[in-house]
Amino acid sequence: MGKRDYYEVLCLARDASAEDIKKAYRKLARQYHPDVNQDDKNAEAKFKEVKEAFDVLSDPNRRAQYDQYGHAAEEGFNGFGGHGGFGQGGFGGFEDIFDTFFGGGGHNRRSSGPQRGSDLRYDMEITLENAAFGLETSIKIPRIEQCDACQGSGAKSGSDVVTCRQCNGTGQQQVVKNTAFGRFVSVKTCDACAGEGKQIKDPCPTCKGAGRLQRERTIEIKIPAGVDTGSKLRVSGEGEAGLRNGPPGDLYVVIRVSSHKLFKREGNDIIVEVPISFAQAALGTEMEVPTLDGKARIKVPEGTQPGTFFRLRGKGIPHLRGYGRGDQHVKVTVNIPRKLSGKQRELIREYAELSGEDVLPAEKGILDKMKDALGGK
Repeated sequence: MGKRDYYEVLCLARDASAEDIKKAYRKLARQYHPDVNQDDKNAEAKFKEVKEAFDVLSDPNRRAQYDQYGHAAEEGFNGFGGHGGFGQGGFGGFEDIFDTFFGGGGHNRRSSGPQRGSDLRYDMEITLENAAFGLETSIKIPRIEQCDACQGSGAKSGSDVVTCRQCNGTGQQQVVKNTAFGRFVSVKTCDACAGEGKQIKDPCPTCKGAGRLQRERTIEIKIPAGVDTGSKLRVSGEGEAGLRNGPPGDLYVVIRVSSHKLFKREGNDIIVEVPISFAQAALGTEMEVPTLDGKARIKVPEGTQPGTFFRLRGKGIPHLRGYGRGDQHVKVTVNIPRKLSGKQRELIREYAELSGEDVLPAEKGILDKMKDALGGK
């Protein structure tokens, strides 16, 4: 028959304090001491069991090893504990022996308590206008949620979740192997309860005993004004459900701002190119230009050069974590006409002569070319 759990021997919970362990030991030691129970043949065995449990649980290091590996920890210490051989000299400790001979089996224990759910990521593309002024919308995400029918227990309504008899609630099983180096004890996940330490008598028909199931959920989100590509919006508690009634994870919405056919964004500023004619650049003009808020008028002074910028204050992107907005910069480009009428060509040539600029001679018309061919007659 295998050893009883040390906490069970001392009638303690697994989170018992050091003082609780001392009190329990004193009480049970007096109760089972052989001198007090001379007529009880089992008293001595019970006293030794209580003493053994106290020796382990009162030592912080041994208790930590016992909590992780169960009785296998004590068997391992007895076989290799610091007396040369395979103890502290060759492998560096009990856990290293597990790694060397059994592929790290000592580190595979599952946590039997609540576990936080996984975080989720949702990539969302929005327009430049949405980035500038914010957006309230809804998105659909597939995620693992707690089963409503069993409230995450995995058990059918009204049925019990019981401690696993095979592992006594530890979630682990001991495996003994005889090798050329001696007898080794490893720990593996309990086959009966899959490391949970508990078993369900009657599984929930909705989630098949898992306590969770996948659903598609519609989430309402609010994108603040001023976001940019790469901005992350954290929606607390909208990730996947936790294990064993653990808290849910979070949802992270990652923003990508699509390119705009007119505007170019640089930080919180907006740049737009607006074409003007040669005459408008030379003589000046007033004109309407597009902005994120609609139309705005700007004054272009005479003699404006190609590539000149005009600033419209406060017409850019709002500051995400502050007040105010960036600016809009209007860049003017000068359009040179590809075709001119005779009158336009004549006037521009006259302008060039007045300015002292050299231009190509005027191209002769077809009648002038015929005269030249006939000798000027």
